[in-house]
Amino acid sequence: MKFAIISDIHSNVFALEAVLNDILAHGADHIVNLGDTLYGPLAPRATYELLAAYNVTSICGNQDRLLYEATPEEIAKNPTLQFVLSDLGEAPVEWLDTLGFDCQITREIYACHGSPTNDLTYLLEDISNGKNQVRSDDEILRMLDGEDSEVILCGHTHVPRVVELSSGQLIVNAGSVGLPAYTDNHPVVHSMQTYSSHASYTMLQQLSEGWKVQQMNIPYAVEDAVAAAIRQERFDWVRYLATGRGDNA
Repeated sequence: MKFAIISDIHSNVFALEAVLNDILAHGADHIVNLGDTLYGPLAPRATYELLAAYNVTSICGNQDRLLYEATPEEIAKNPTLQFVLSDLGEAPVEWLDTLGFDCQITREIYACHGSPTNDLTYLLEDISNGKNQVRSDDEILRMLDGEDSEVILCGHTHVPRVVELSSGQLIVNAGSVGLPAYTDNHPVVHSMQTYSSHASYTMLQQLSEGWKVQQMNIPYAVEDAVAAAIRQERFDWVRYLATGRGDNA
């Protein structure tokens, strides 16, 4: 089977449409969505409706949880959250609340958003010094917390990456469909960057020689996503979308 792995759409229906068209062109048998699907200042409801038209296995991301766990105080001080909830209505938020934390896709393939124990954790990247560095083999194995599937799928960092461990396991980060860069200040200020406006996803297939992993970078109508971000006065997203660079790059 051919698996298409998507993650971190962040309400970018413009990128999602291009990615889904590419997935169909490559003849994927199954689509797996690793979460953070609808939160973002672009087109939440349209993203939900487009994704619902496909047979997709989805799990919950940290910013999916935000939409159904946010307190009135959190909503009041976050204009983007207000926009997303207003645009979505009740049904999409209720759908997010039904999604699992993780999923065993097949006997060999396990999927999570961040790490097997925490959807806020970067499984592959250490950003403790403000830079994006790949963790050591031992540290990644510890963070797997006993998860022994041959292939571990993760997202959250928005940076496509493939890491092979001493255990023989393969860790695949599918990157981000909808947001190729961002800057965050937790736990320290850091930027995750792809240096390209392309939408990212991964094609995964088991061959007799091993796992074939194709990191796909898809062009799309970025100007439409940028215009949507401008309408919500999210000029930080304008930079992320148009350049794939964080605030200080």
